[in-house]
Amino acid sequence: MSKPSPYEVYERISNNVQTVVRGKPQVVRLAVAALLAEGHVLVEDVPGLGKTTLARCLARSIGGTWSRIQFTPDLLPGDITGVQVYHQKVERFEFHSGGVFANVVLADEINRGTPKTQSALLEVMSERTVTVDSVRHEVPRPFLVIATQNPIEMEGTYRLPEAQLDRFLMRLQVGYPDLDAEIMIIMSDCAGVSPDELNPVVSLADLQQAVAQVRAAHVDRVICQYAARLADATRNHVDLRYGASPRGSIALVRAAQAIAATHNRGFVTPDDIKEVALPVLGHRLILTSDAELNQRSATSIVEEVLAATPAPTMSATGG
Repeated sequence: MSKPSPYEVYERISNNVQTVVRGKPQVVRLAVAALLAEGHVLVEDVPGLGKTTLARCLARSIGGTWSRIQFTPDLLPGDITGVQVYHQKVERFEFHSGGVFANVVLADEINRGTPKTQSALLEVMSERTVTVDSVRHEVPRPFLVIATQNPIEMEGTYRLPEAQLDRFLMRLQVGYPDLDAEIMIIMSDCAGVSPDELNPVVSLADLQQAVAQVRAAHVDRVICQYAARLADATRNHVDLRYGASPRGSIALVRAAQAIAATHNRGFVTPDDIKEVALPVLGHRLILTSDAELNQRSATSIVEEVLAATPAPTMSATGG
């Protein structure tokens, strides 16, 4: 039996998720693209818009393991990474794994954890390993952290540090549904439709193969140059204290490879870069104090950079 292509994997997961997450096809599309890129996702918006539901649906759609870590001020780093426990009977330490040892980890309300607890995610999000008492432990692959946070509630929350934000491939905002979608959401709730009813639609092996194929998608040199120019333009923007790092330009290309797969293509075009620029670059930018006073937004700055940076032509990409 032939293995499904990355596009078929995308279609199966996307259609499955949208049986519960109604009226947000682009949000679902980007979230599944992040899964294919094996990149972490920060879902940020006001309460009640389905952030946790989206994360749970993604986790339920793949045939792997998943865990949920509810971030609270009293959560400890060991709860996330795991701890060494001494067993007196056998007279040795044994490692008890924490919540990150799963294929999909839901970090719910991540900004309610203390900075020390949040920092426990830095290594595993970047290197897919956890170091406890100088011993490195690998987490399952593929590995994806889906974090949620409420940006408007400040009491009892901690601002995510820039180093943590930079490790998320994308930041997604769900937004309010339109009227028809909201009616469908209400009807689904009345019918008892929930993420817990979803069955896996792809096996872990199929997903791992799709991830590998996405990483192998052709990226022409001019596409790399385009991504680098966009990142460089943010570093020189008058309204930014700090622009996107090289990790940001790498993320731009990796996300574009996954978006190309959702179009059933094995090569990246400039339009793929443009489609992911806002969710990939927006959370990596730090505005100046004057820009914040003038109510500038990272989104508008990314849009300016896109408009001011010429994209390579299709003939140049070989597309």
